[in-house]
Amino acid sequence: MTHSLVDPQSLPVELRPYLEDLVQRTRAVCGSHLVSVFAVGSIALADYRHGRSDIDVAVITDPALPADAVRELAQSVAHPALPCPAAGLELVVYDAHFAAHPSDAAGYLLDLNTGPLLSNRASFDATQAPAFWYVIDRSIAYQTGRLLFGSPVRQVIAAPTRHDLLTAILASVREHTDGDGHLADNQVLNGCRSVAFCRTGSWLAKREAAQLIAASEDEFRPLIETALRSFQRPRATAFALPSADVRTFLLWVRERIEESII
Repeated sequence: MTHSLVDPQSLPVELRPYLEDLVQRTRAVCGSHLVSVFAVGSIALADYRHGRSDIDVAVITDPALPADAVRELAQSVAHPALPCPAAGLELVVYDAHFAAHPSDAAGYLLDLNTGPLLSNRASFDATQAPAFWYVIDRSIAYQTGRLLFGSPVRQVIAAPTRHDLLTAILASVREHTDGDGHLADNQVLNGCRSVAFCRTGSWLAKREAAQLIAASEDEFRPLIETALRSFQRPRATAFALPSADVRTFLLWVRERIEESII
């Protein structure tokens, strides 16, 4: 069997066959237009938790990829056509010209959410999506993206500017504060990761970031430690953290980010 993955031994063992199939299907659809495939999110940050984490993947193609191939790719890798072993797959396709330049836009050709615990959704219009998630993902990709296939990550994707990234982080915290459907432990841990980035200039795994913030912020330590314990559990059995405490913490997070932007 011909293997497509650059370094399968560096990936979570539960995901290796799936990512192999994902890359092979992407190659079959995109052909010579495929430039790179790499993992971002929890895989890139070495913090993947099976049964809890999503699989986050970015695909870079040359700008000549036909639009019908993008739609074919969405169908080919969607669950259950390609059964996802994780909570879900979040796959984003960018053309290489867009990816090579810093941007505060979403900029994707395809944004696919699919999997056992995600509602199937395929978007082909980047102007209809809030940009901040994509800016953050591209920053994580530039820092520690895990190459699965093709050209090295930093040869094909540019890091956002610091101002654009901090603005995106602030927007993400506002979404976690006021938006619906977020797990409480994830709200807290993403807040920790946002403050940790402002302090260190690097993306840390959620647990590492939470430990950093808990060590320095006595007021929030009990909430953060409870969020960490909840994060060890499957999504369906996550703890229901006190909503008022979560909101107070996220408002504090917003203030720290606003101080960094100024």
